[in-house]
Amino acid sequence: MQIKALSCWGVGILFIAAGANHFASPDSYQAMMPPLLPWPMALIYISGAAEILGGAGVLLPRVRRISGWGLIALLVAVFQANIFAAIHGFNGGALERVILIARLPFQAVLIAWVYRSCVVGDPRNSHPKNSNSKGF
Repeated sequence: MQIKALSCWGVGILFIAAGANHFASPDSYQAMMPPLLPWPMALIYISGAAEILGGAGVLLPRVRRISGWGLIALLVAVFQANIFAAIHGFNGGALERVILIARLPFQAVLIAWVYRSCVVGDPRNSHPKNSNSKGF
């Protein structure tokens, strides 16, 4: 298996697991929600479902590219909640605050990883008409 294929599988597994965690531990995500956003629990479940669908989508060559773009859009959309969490923190101490702040630039790393692994890649798979090739 090629490195890009392994990387794309890593992206898929990461997002599927992260999305499932939205359903397993929704209360921990609620603490991150900026108060100006309506229906926080609904947004938590919607973003979790989007992560699961996007993670599964990048595993399928026919929809990998559009799923990658969807994950990038999701990462951009949830950045506001990450900023809110970094500024306001949770009930933890200084170490938690450092982790929340360090997480902000990691969002750019995730976007770059999704882009490099799943959006741009094998030119044979860059057009939906040609995405029926074998392998990645």
